[in-house]
Formats: sequence, structure tokens, C-alpha cells
Amino acid sequence: MSTGRPLNVLVTGGSGPSGIAAARALHHAGHTVFTVGSDKARIEAAAAEAGDGVTPLVCDLADLAEVRALHSTVHARLAGTGTTVDGVIHLVGGWRGAKGIPDQSDEDWEFLERGAITTVRNVTRVFYADLAASEAGRFALVSSTAVDKPTAGGASYVAAKAAAEAWTLAVADGFHRDQSGRKQDPVEQRSAAVIFVVKALVDPAMRAKSPERTFPGFTDVEDLAAAAVGLFTSPAADLNGRRLPLGSGPQR
Repeated sequence: MSTGRPLNVLVTGGSGPSGIAAARALHHAGHTVFTVGSDKARIEAAAAEAGDGVTPLVCDLADLAEVRALHSTVHARLAGTGTTVDGVIHLVGGWRGAKGIPDQSDEDWEFLERGAITTVRNVTRVFYADLAASEAGRFALVSSTAVDKPTAGGASYVAAKAAAEAWTLAVADGFHRDQSGRKQDPVEQRSAAVIFVVKALVDPAMRAKSPERTFPGFTDVEDLAAAAVGLFTSPAADLNGRRLPLGSGPQR
């Protein structure tokens, strides 16, 4: 599919290796990229690494008021272009584990709930109308294969990921109901919410730190980035509500 114009894409959780790779790939594909992080110095450095023209923005995505302010900032940057936000690639994450069920701590759960669930809720609620109105609206979440086979030690982590997946699938249902599934005057599906499923991510720094490791089953951040770019060239009807496994690519 082709929109005939560069798209405006927000990369949330943009300070880490996956955020840098995604922002760089989207920028190289010709899109206008805003990359978002909670630390000003880190997100500015990440944006510079991703490429000249990638715009860094600071926001605590777990704070709804800040996400609304982020929305206003992005719209102000796009004023005069006649466009709004077309895509959000949500890369906010974090891991907390334990030995088993009894020692799953409240502190770990609060950390995971804030990072994995609250940020998804805030971003999708605030940017939903933009994505639904776009001719190529896309929301992508990165989740874990652990959701398919939870372990006692990872109970809090997997529960948070599963909740984030459920919310994302509900967003997909919203897009369907607003477009091709509309009871009156349905239109072609143009917006999609998807879930990228990975075992874990690996980046060049991790490989350099442990050159003896092969990272079996891990997904390289560059492959994740390529998948993010591909969302905007695939029909929304083929994507909406899907869990898309990203396996391990060739050794890099």
C-alpha cells in the first residue's frame, strides 16, 4: 500500500537500542520520526544516533497528563502540514523476575504495571483518534513468547505483558468497529493494531559484550525495526489484531 506521502511515526521507548534501530529504519524509509523517552539527555543522544532529522521528545508515558501534553507538542510540530500522527511503535519495556510465586514483590508488580500496562493505556487513549483517522494508522506493541508459556518466576512480568496484549487487541477491535466492521457505511480497513512477539531482543552491544554467545531464538533489533517499517506497506486488514512472531534472524 502507498499513502503518497511521508508518514508521521512516534517511537515510544526510543532511548534504548530497539528504539534507536526503529527510529533509524523509519527515518531511512522516508517517514517523519518523533522518538520519545523520559530522560532528556538519553533521548537526545538516541535521536542523534538514529539520524539527522529524527526529533527527540521527553515524556513520562505513565503520566496521562504528560502524554496529553506530548500529543499537543507533536500536533504543534506538524501544524501546517495537514497531517497528524500515523503510527506509534511502542517499545517501552522492562524485566523483573523472582524465584517463584510467593516472592513476587509488590514493588516489581508496580514497576511492570507502570511500564508495560499504564504506558500502553495512556498512549493508545490519547493517540487513538489520530491512528483511526489516518489512511495508514498503525499501533505496534512488542510482547514476549513467555505469554504463551508462563513460568512461576516470571509471573508478574508475564501477567503485565498479557494485559498489555489484551489491551492492544481491544484497540484492534476498536479500529475494526470504526472502519470495516462498522454496521452502517463500512469502509476499507485502514488502521491496525498488532503485537510483535519475541523471545528476547539482542543488539550489537550485547553481542560485543558476550562474543561467545549465540543468543539462540533472540530477535535482532534491526529485524524488529524492519518489521516496524513493513507495517506501513502491508494492508491493514491483513495486520489488525494479529500476533506476529519475530524469530531469530541471521547472526550479525
